[in-house]
Amino acid sequence: MTSDLLAPLDLAFWNIESAEHPMHLGALGVFAAHTPTAGAHAADLLAARAAAVPGLRMRIRDAWRPSGLLRAPFSFGGATREPAPDFDPLDHVRLHAPTADFQAAAGRLMERPLERGRPPWEAHVLPGEDGVSFAVLFKFHHALADGLRALTLAAAVLDPMDLPARRPRPEEPARSRVPDVRRLPDLVRGAVSDVGRALDIGASVAVSSLATRSSAAFTAEPSGTRRTAGVVLDIDDVHLVRKAVGGTVNDVLIAVVAGALRRWLDERGDGSEGVAPRALIPVSRRRPRTAHPQGNRLSGYLMPLPVDEPDPLRRLATVRSAMDRNKDAGPHRGAGAVALLADHVPALGHRFGGPLVAQAARLWFDILVTSVPLPGIPLKLGGHAVTEVYPFAPLARGQSLAVAISTYRGGVHFGLVADAQAVPDLDMLARAVSEEVAGLIAACDP
Repeated sequence: MTSDLLAPLDLAFWNIESAEHPMHLGALGVFAAHTPTAGAHAADLLAARAAAVPGLRMRIRDAWRPSGLLRAPFSFGGATREPAPDFDPLDHVRLHAPTADFQAAAGRLMERPLERGRPPWEAHVLPGEDGVSFAVLFKFHHALADGLRALTLAAAVLDPMDLPARRPRPEEPARSRVPDVRRLPDLVRGAVSDVGRALDIGASVAVSSLATRSSAAFTAEPSGTRRTAGVVLDIDDVHLVRKAVGGTVNDVLIAVVAGALRRWLDERGDGSEGVAPRALIPVSRRRPRTAHPQGNRLSGYLMPLPVDEPDPLRRLATVRSAMDRNKDAGPHRGAGAVALLADHVPALGHRFGGPLVAQAARLWFDILVTSVPLPGIPLKLGGHAVTEVYPFAPLARGQSLAVAISTYRGGVHFGLVADAQAVPDLDMLARAVSEEVAGLIAACDP
């Protein structure tokens, strides 16, 4: 294992973190237990397997020395991902007392930042009081892994999966740090294009901050508390709606989020009239079977959710049109692509500007709605099958709610994360998700 410099976006995630807003991803897997001791056995397996996974040994350390002549202005003051010499899996895998509520336990564990001096990940094993189930909460810092990379790391400690053989990638010739002078015209044109794209993104962000009204329900002063909730939909119900009205599965799921927010706001008394929160929808620029390079490769789409639209089919049509426009423009343009600006900021800018960037998140978007891919084959640990899996996204500073969605084995799993003080009624929103799907199906019925 060798050290490597953190990519700009990784460095941004590392530096915007605070005690009240830890920047780790999470995933809560619920397993069917064959015996009451299945949870303890699972913890032993996770610790033993983690010791053999190189990516789980990596810690993040400050790097003040320049890395190469040409990259010195950008790497000075950055950070590196490097092997931890004193790595002990038992510091990262923890067995907890039996619990009757996996989501309540996960919420409390999601509050706690990962220890920055160690490899930034944890696995918490939660035996069920019923004796027939247990859960594992995985936490990975966003600077260590994006969604696909986190999935790869988690899969490495689960039971082996029968995956198709990976196609060998052709070897690339070693690259010199000094650019080939024959390519300078192309490099200059590329730099000019990058600057133009950065200006376009910046202008779009400025315009988006003047967009339609949001709601106080989506913003909060940082309390450092977390609450999680989960809901599972039948994928056949989602396909029924998609086939009836067109669009993609993702369009339907985003519309479900919009409709659920409308029901929730009205039920809690905040009101949905005129509310159109800006949703950031991350877009991975990494191919699904490519976990390398390790750095985050993300862009995103920004769109107003039609929460104020009373008709469920019109809400879906509005979402579909907005997503079509975003796809036509591509993930490299518009306000949603602001993550790409990280590449244009020197390491010192990320280090000292991180708190300002964190403060600005609430001006950029109101709610995160992200999809996390999962394999279509069964996941197991110690022979115990996963029955439910809920992805959890980090909360940006000043925001109170994030939604992550995964499709697994015929079910669509929604993982909801909220500031526990700002959103004490998160279970109400989870219930509204199920009600919204039923409402969409009823609206599609001729």
